[in-house]
Amino acid sequence: MTVNPAATHRAIEAVWRIESAKVIACVARMVRDVGVAEELAQDALVAALEHWPEDGVPDNPGAWLMATAKNRALDRLRQEVLHARKREELGRDLDAQEAHLVPDFVDALDAARADDIGDDLLRLVFTACHPVLSTDARVALTLRLLGGLTTDEIARAFLVPEPTIAQRIVRAKRTLTAAKVPFEVPRADARAARLGSVLEVIYLIFNEGYSATAGDDWMRPALCEEALRLGRVLAGLVADESEVHGLVALMEIQASRTHARIDGEGRPVLLLEQDRSRWDILLIRRGLAALERAQALGGASGPYALQAALAACHARAHSAAETDWEQIVALYDALAQVSPSPVVELNRAVAVGMAFGPAVALEIVDALAADATLANYHWLPSVRGDLLAKLGRRDEARAEFERAAAMTRNARERELLLERARLG
Repeated sequence: MTVNPAATHRAIEAVWRIESAKVIACVARMVRDVGVAEELAQDALVAALEHWPEDGVPDNPGAWLMATAKNRALDRLRQEVLHARKREELGRDLDAQEAHLVPDFVDALDAARADDIGDDLLRLVFTACHPVLSTDARVALTLRLLGGLTTDEIARAFLVPEPTIAQRIVRAKRTLTAAKVPFEVPRADARAARLGSVLEVIYLIFNEGYSATAGDDWMRPALCEEALRLGRVLAGLVADESEVHGLVALMEIQASRTHARIDGEGRPVLLLEQDRSRWDILLIRRGLAALERAQALGGASGPYALQAALAACHARAHSAAETDWEQIVALYDALAQVSPSPVVELNRAVAVGMAFGPAVALEIVDALAADATLANYHWLPSVRGDLLAKLGRRDEARAEFERAAAMTRNARERELLLERARLG
């Protein structure tokens, strides 16, 4: 049999990206440690890299990886049992010894035989996004364990040195072990609070892809795709949680604009100037269906569902002129009630400006200028500059756009703001 090494390595990368989370989740249930589970899954990957270029890609590559990782886990557990036995007194009764030492191994065997990957993935999601970890650590660990991204890929996505990401991941796994975080789905009373952390992490990943904080690119679509994939998986695992569907709806609809958000040279194209024929109709339909699901579950007033409803207003408008800005203002009013923040109020001001005129909106923005949390938020002077320009106050507008350009760390965004400053 002739095997193409390059094609085989591409296949391994693709299979790993798809299957790694399932493998790690299953093995973590066996060994009760996420860090060890990832090591064993990596061992299976190494085995694939050794065998598949010579033997060819198996008919069911995911099952091959799973079986190999499970066997590594069972070998490790057997060694642990043997070492523990040696530490026991030689004269201990064998039955008593097995009763003391073997249950974990027996549980692991049962876990290896079981086939509840959905539960395993859910456990992994809640573990990787555990509140005991910092937000940065949760994001890095989630992308590593659930996204299948390498440390280098995560570092490049967030423009952080690779050793920094590596340290975050190592510390995160050590923290989970030291805190003795159980590999389990929280009980119903604790699940709601933990679910909020999970959704926050997924949306942080999506937002960084949708509007990159720094660097030379306006967007990082790969991060959007990973966040969408995680959201869809989660929606399948906890189908009765309205806010999960709300988040998926929001991401689907926002992602539908990806191709229209940059021009042929990679420069940003703002929402009202986008060619809506380039919006992805399939993603819009998926998003609207997810929003309907969230609303049917009684979650119409949830923060993510409300943001999805805002995005839906734009998606349903065939042109910028047809946008129902008064409805958008009403939705922002509702969002401000359930999730108040200066950023929500700033976004509401934009909608107010479109619905009722820039002068009304400028009063809202000027009131926000005193909020310390927006002191370094470049969208505040950007929005203010836009409103001043519409009012014909061009010199003031130019100064605001220049101030916003000085604040942003994204090169494409800086170019856009400086261009607007030149146009006054």
